[in-house]
Amino acid sequence: MSSLSVLPPECLLQPFPVPQRLMLGPGPSNVPARIAAAGAQPMLGHLHTETIEIMNQIKSGIQYAFQTRNRVTLAVSGPGHAAMECAIFNSLEPGESILIAVNGIWGERAAEIAERIGAKVNTVVTSAGGYFTNEEIEQALDKYRPVVFFFTHGESSTGVVHPIDGIGDLCHKYKCLFLVDSVAALGGTPIFMDEQGIDIMYTGSQKVLNAPPGTAPISFSERACQKIFNRRTKPISYFLDLNWLANYWGCDDKPVRVYHHTGPVSSFYGLRESLAILAETGLENSWKRHKEVAEYFHKGLEEMGLKLFVQDKKARLPTVTTIVAPPGYDWREITGYIMKTYNIEISGGLGPSAGMVLRVGLMGCNSSKANVDKVLEALAEALKHCHKSRV
Repeated sequence: MSSLSVLPPECLLQPFPVPQRLMLGPGPSNVPARIAAAGAQPMLGHLHTETIEIMNQIKSGIQYAFQTRNRVTLAVSGPGHAAMECAIFNSLEPGESILIAVNGIWGERAAEIAERIGAKVNTVVTSAGGYFTNEEIEQALDKYRPVVFFFTHGESSTGVVHPIDGIGDLCHKYKCLFLVDSVAALGGTPIFMDEQGIDIMYTGSQKVLNAPPGTAPISFSERACQKIFNRRTKPISYFLDLNWLANYWGCDDKPVRVYHHTGPVSSFYGLRESLAILAETGLENSWKRHKEVAEYFHKGLEEMGLKLFVQDKKARLPTVTTIVAPPGYDWREITGYIMKTYNIEISGGLGPSAGMVLRVGLMGCNSSKANVDKVLEALAEALKHCHKSRV
């Protein structure tokens, strides 16, 4: 008789066959063999000399991708949500005011996170698929006088890429920090952190960078650091405290890096390789390819008789396209048919676009005209075979 009351689970005694899929949803995207191979390299200690060198190279790669010379540039151990919390937890103290531009789910999430730490949250809201003028932003800044202004560069729930020029100057005019979420856009459309006056910016590894989820590049300007490192209170999160993270990543000029947490070393390998690919490709070439492929996709959709959710062509996010859900169809049946028949993932809406759109991601290595042709074929067949009501 075994003395164990819980026996080894049968499901773990057999290998799990992970299917190969074309990941054309809003993320994660497919991981190229080169990045997957990098992640499978031998394990190192999180403070070994070689690991520190890899982290230094990651910092340089992020500075290139963000177009910044910020000293405090690093990768949070966690997904984009962790970077969002890191940015908000460090830049705001309880009772301080944040203004959040809401044009999709990520502004809504930022508002909830800020509320949880006791910040005074004000929002300026536009309809799904829309964006704000600089005049509207200035009016809100003048009205609320926030310490931080939160803004989503690429709103993946609605498919909008928001214009940025001039907003940083407005924020500095009203003496607030400019915080930008570029998770869905970074690497796929132009952004210049220093030139555009962005004080805090972050992204995720699993979108255009094509690395596995779990690391989130982030950078802080000197203006942001001056506020953060002179707080009256400690940040609510120990794990995301920038004082500790800056030291762990060698951003504080101290001679020794003190143990803070065990970083995801294998994920660092993958992130470094993804940034190396971006550097080899060139930012401008990456931006150009994503734009051209997105426009090719949009033309194909319109030729099929499908409508794009974002009406203003200039505001269409090149990395995530939102398609008006075809009238009479159940969007779940369409996405399910494409997954089952073609092994391709596309998704429905999220947050304010839920039930209204189909979302197709063309990010990094997945941004190609060949993939566009595949998803157009799959959509055409789905519309033939899925049930359409007469209503």
